Amino acid sequence: MLTLRGHHLICLHFFSGEGYDSSFIENLMDVLKRAENEKIEIAATADNICAKCPYLKNDKCAYDEKADAEIREMDETALRLLNLSTGQKITWQAVKEYIPIVFHEWHNRYCNDCDWKQACEKSGLYREMKMR
Repeated sequence: MLTLRGHHLICLHFFSGEGYDSSFIENLMDVLKRAENEKIEIAATADNICAKCPYLKNDKCAYDEKADAEIREMDETALRLLNLSTGQKITWQAVKEYIPIVFHEWHNRYCNDCDWKQACEKSGLYREMKMR
């Protein structure tokens, strides 16, 4: 079964084909393809996306010294906004229906300072959500 952590449940909707390296990008595309057809179990920590991240060390994000704590806080916020909890199983379509509802709060809280902002801005859905 596919596993995704909280912030990936939101951010993956704006994936535009960019990532750390080709292995990471291929994995993201595979995860998105699988998400369309499989149930998703909500993970409390590293998930199927993190598995190919070059910064994953001992099941924690080592992007910088504050990254892991910041990501966990993002995960908690995402789950609160989506009204979900770890261990719960959900469909991608069900998550997708919440994106327009939670986007502005998510965007205002996280997107402006995100290292991936320029990649997300290439997404038609991201641009559409910003215009609403």
